[in-house]
Amino acid sequence: MPGSPEDSATNPQANDSARRRRWPWLLAAALVVAAALGYWAIERAGLFPGAQRAGGAESSGSDQGGTGQSGTGRPGATAGRAGPGGFGRGGPGGGDAARVMPVTVVAAERANVPVVLNALGTVTSLRTVTVRSQVDGQLLRVLFREGQLVKAGELLAEIDPRPFQVQLAQAQGQLARDRALLENARVDLERYRTLVKQDAASAQQLDTQQALVHQYEGVLKTDQAQVDNARLQLAYSRITAPFAGRLGLRLVDPGNLVRAGDATGLVTITQIQPIGVVFSLPEKDLATVLRRYRAGQSMTAQALDRDQRAVLATGRLTTLDNQIDTTTGTLKMKAEFANTDGVLFPNQFVNVRLEIDTLENAVVVPSAAIQRGSPGTYVYVVRSDNTVALRKVTLGPVDGERTVVGDGVAAGERVVVDGVDNLRDGARVEPIAKAAAERAATQAAAPRRRPSNAAFPRQQPH
Repeated sequence: MPGSPEDSATNPQANDSARRRRWPWLLAAALVVAAALGYWAIERAGLFPGAQRAGGAESSGSDQGGTGQSGTGRPGATAGRAGPGGFGRGGPGGGDAARVMPVTVVAAERANVPVVLNALGTVTSLRTVTVRSQVDGQLLRVLFREGQLVKAGELLAEIDPRPFQVQLAQAQGQLARDRALLENARVDLERYRTLVKQDAASAQQLDTQQALVHQYEGVLKTDQAQVDNARLQLAYSRITAPFAGRLGLRLVDPGNLVRAGDATGLVTITQIQPIGVVFSLPEKDLATVLRRYRAGQSMTAQALDRDQRAVLATGRLTTLDNQIDTTTGTLKMKAEFANTDGVLFPNQFVNVRLEIDTLENAVVVPSAAIQRGSPGTYVYVVRSDNTVALRKVTLGPVDGERTVVGDGVAAGERVVVDGVDNLRDGARVEPIAKAAAERAATQAAAPRRRPSNAAFPRQQPH
């Protein structure tokens, strides 16, 4: 027969094939047995909530049938002992309502809060000039360094003065010659007057001599103007700073021939003390600004860095533009800063904070306490029994990390600033002062000090 032991012994391939067919069945049987044992162990341990609820219901039913008092005398007693997944005491979610949640609180306080308007501005110099030569000539010397701070009237460069000195000498010589002619003509005029009185000369000769004197006086004035012009041209050979400021890069090197009509010039000079900042405000914010500006009241302006953390300079509003830009609906304004430390640089972008008013004795809370949701704008206030109350508030101006609250919160009341995610109106909390919370966080973040080598002495080798 094909299945006889003799065939199995003589045919090893058939034996291996039969053995492979038995392995899946053995493995499936082992899995079934393991599943049954696992289910029995879990059920015995009571980890199935359905089984517990069924057992609790049966027990309750039996008690109710036996005595008739369990269902009426202790309603929900069995349900109160339900395990995870069942309805615990107080119904579903009853544990969350009874849980005390730690929150960080800060007391509302009264303070004088400035009303500010924020804008993006550009630092602009009050005066910027390109220094050019006013005469033609060779540039002999450059007496400044690039980027140097100069004073008004300080010598910057010098043009060859010799041609202008020659022109001055010529003008002075012509002036001296014509002055001598004028003096001689005046002497002759006096002689003619004497001769006319003695009838030795005619009146016509006297008039002619009088006209000659006037002619020489006019020539003398022309000569004096030529002398002054020559002196002016000579002075123009010395190029000085028109005002105090910072110099830019040098545009012409010594030895070049410069002309009065050159467009490039020698160097640019920019005034930086004082300096201005130009910014724009929307037209909806102009009412208060215009009222204070027309009344002559000073408005403080601050220039802040890009992160709006550091105040770079403090100045005042000086100028308003005469018309609103129709494309943006904004009005340009200029504030002036002393800039004694030179922290503001021309064409620098800064954030401008313009103080237009001050709210005195206003109630302020941290901006982190302000919540926004379906009730509107609100805060959580911690009552004396350590339960929270949801209060709708009316917001006012924002000053840094503080916000003015118009109504809804009184000074001294504690508001929640951290831990508001799971809060509900009436929830019980454990209030923690913000200062204490920050101190605890700092101590927790401090690096642990490594033990010194003295605590663990080295063992000397034997």
